[in-house]
Amino acid sequence: VQLVESGGGLVQPGESLRLSCAASGFPFSSYVMKWYRQAPGKERELVAAISAGGGTTNYGDSVNDRFTISRDNGEQTVYLQMNSLKPEDTAVYYCNADCPRGLVRSCVTKTGGYWGQGTEVTVSS
Repeated sequence: VQLVESGGGLVQPGESLRLSCAASGFPFSSYVMKWYRQAPGKERELVAAISAGGGTTNYGDSVNDRFTISRDNGEQTVYLQMNSLKPEDTAVYYCNADCPRGLVRSCVTKTGGYWGQGTEVTVSS
Protein backbone atom coordinates (compact mmCIF):
# COMPACT_ATOMS: atom_id res chain seq x y z
CA VAL A 1 0.00 0.00 0.00
CA GLN A 2 1.26 3.44 -0.91
CA LEU A 3 -0.15 6.93 -0.56
CA VAL A 4 2.16 9.57 -1.97
CA GLU A 5 1.31 13.23 -1.45
CA SER A 6 2.71 16.01 -3.59
CA GLY A 7 2.10 19.65 -4.39
CA GLY A 8 3.08 21.33 -1.16
CA GLY A 9 5.33 24.35 -0.99
CA LEU A 10 5.75 27.94 0.09
CA VAL A 11 3.09 30.43 -1.02
CA GLN A 12 1.99 33.90 -0.05
CA PRO A 13 -1.32 34.64 1.69
CA GLY A 14 -4.20 34.68 -0.77
CA GLU A 15 -2.54 32.33 -3.23
CA SER A 16 -3.60 28.80 -4.19
CA LEU A 17 -2.11 25.31 -4.16
CA ARG A 18 -3.36 21.94 -5.32
CA LEU A 19 -2.27 18.87 -3.41
CA SER A 20 -2.34 15.42 -4.94
CA CYS A 21 -2.27 12.00 -3.35
CA ALA A 22 -1.50 9.05 -5.60
CA ALA A 23 -2.66 5.71 -4.23
CA SER A 24 -1.69 2.15 -5.02
CA GLY A 25 -1.88 -1.33 -3.54
CA PHE A 26 -5.49 -1.31 -2.36
CA PRO A 27 -8.95 -0.93 -3.94
CA PHE A 28 -8.90 2.87 -4.05
CA SER A 29 -12.41 3.27 -5.44
CA SER A 30 -13.88 1.51 -2.39
CA TYR A 31 -12.35 3.79 0.21
CA VAL A 32 -13.32 7.09 1.75
CA MET A 33 -10.40 9.45 1.20
CA LYS A 34 -9.49 12.19 3.61
CA TRP A 35 -7.00 15.01 4.01
CA TYR A 36 -5.71 15.89 7.45
CA ARG A 37 -3.22 18.50 8.52
CA GLN A 38 -1.02 19.04 11.52
CA ALA A 39 0.56 22.37 12.36
CA PRO A 40 3.58 22.65 14.66
CA GLY A 41 2.51 22.24 18.25
CA LYS A 42 -1.08 21.47 17.35
CA GLU A 43 -3.20 18.37 17.07
CA ARG A 44 -3.95 16.77 13.75
CA GLU A 45 -7.23 18.00 12.29
CA LEU A 46 -9.49 16.78 9.52
CA VAL A 47 -9.46 19.08 6.52
CA ALA A 48 -11.74 17.32 4.06
CA ALA A 49 -13.23 13.94 3.20
CA ILE A 50 -14.80 12.47 0.09
CA SER A 51 -16.88 9.36 -0.41
CA ALA A 52 -15.72 6.39 -2.46
CA GLY A 53 -17.76 7.47 -5.46
CA GLY A 54 -16.99 11.15 -5.03
CA GLY A 55 -20.57 12.26 -4.53
CA THR A 56 -20.34 13.26 -0.88
CA THR A 57 -17.83 15.61 0.70
CA ASN A 58 -17.20 16.97 4.16
CA TYR A 59 -15.01 19.87 5.24
CA GLY A 60 -13.51 21.17 8.43
CA ASP A 61 -14.97 24.48 9.57
CA SER A 62 -11.69 26.32 9.14
CA VAL A 63 -11.42 25.54 5.42
CA ASN A 64 -15.04 25.41 4.27
CA ASP A 65 -15.63 27.44 1.08
CA ARG A 66 -11.88 27.80 0.45
CA PHE A 67 -10.79 24.20 -0.09
CA THR A 68 -12.23 21.58 -2.45
CA ILE A 69 -11.58 17.86 -2.30
CA SER A 70 -12.00 15.72 -5.40
CA ARG A 71 -10.93 12.33 -6.65
CA ASP A 72 -10.24 10.49 -9.87
CA ASN A 73 -10.86 6.80 -9.31
CA GLY A 74 -9.45 5.92 -12.72
CA GLU A 75 -6.17 7.61 -11.80
CA GLN A 76 -6.38 6.46 -8.16
CA THR A 77 -5.69 9.99 -7.03
CA VAL A 78 -7.33 12.37 -4.59
CA TYR A 79 -6.83 16.11 -4.78
CA LEU A 80 -7.14 19.06 -2.45
CA GLN A 81 -7.56 22.43 -4.14
CA MET A 82 -6.68 25.15 -1.64
CA ASN A 83 -7.63 28.73 -2.43
CA SER A 84 -7.29 31.98 -0.50
CA LEU A 85 -4.59 30.47 1.66
CA LYS A 86 -3.92 31.99 5.05
CA PRO A 87 -0.88 31.76 7.34
CA GLU A 88 -2.93 29.57 9.68
CA ASP A 89 -3.18 26.98 6.89
CA THR A 90 0.53 26.30 7.37
CA ALA A 91 0.89 22.62 8.26
CA VAL A 92 1.93 19.22 7.04
CA TYR A 93 -0.94 17.78 5.02
CA TYR A 94 -1.59 14.06 5.09
CA CYS A 95 -3.65 11.83 2.84
CA ASN A 96 -5.68 9.05 4.46
CA ALA A 97 -7.64 6.13 3.03
CA ASP A 98 -10.19 4.68 5.43
CA CYS A 99 -13.60 3.07 5.81
CA PRO A 100 -13.82 0.72 2.83
CA ARG A 101 -17.41 0.80 1.55
CA GLY A 102 -18.22 3.14 4.42
CA LEU A 103 -20.00 6.47 4.70
CA VAL A 104 -18.27 9.84 4.94
CA ARG A 105 -20.38 11.00 7.88
CA SER A 106 -19.21 8.13 10.06
CA CYS A 107 -15.70 8.00 8.65
CA VAL A 108 -14.79 11.56 9.59
CA THR A 109 -14.57 10.50 13.24
CA LYS A 110 -12.18 7.64 12.54
CA THR A 111 -8.40 7.80 12.12
CA GLY A 112 -7.45 4.33 10.94
CA GLY A 113 -6.63 3.02 7.50
CA TYR A 114 -3.66 3.94 5.37
CA TRP A 115 -1.58 7.11 5.62
CA GLY A 116 0.79 8.99 3.39
CA GLN A 117 4.04 10.58 4.50
CA GLY A 118 2.74 14.12 4.27
CA THR A 119 3.52 17.22 2.25
CA GLU A 120 4.40 20.53 3.80
CA VAL A 121 2.47 23.70 3.08
CA THR A 122 3.80 27.04 4.26
CA VAL A 123 1.80 30.23 3.82
CA SER A 124 3.89 33.28 4.54
CA SER A 125 4.64 36.70 3.15
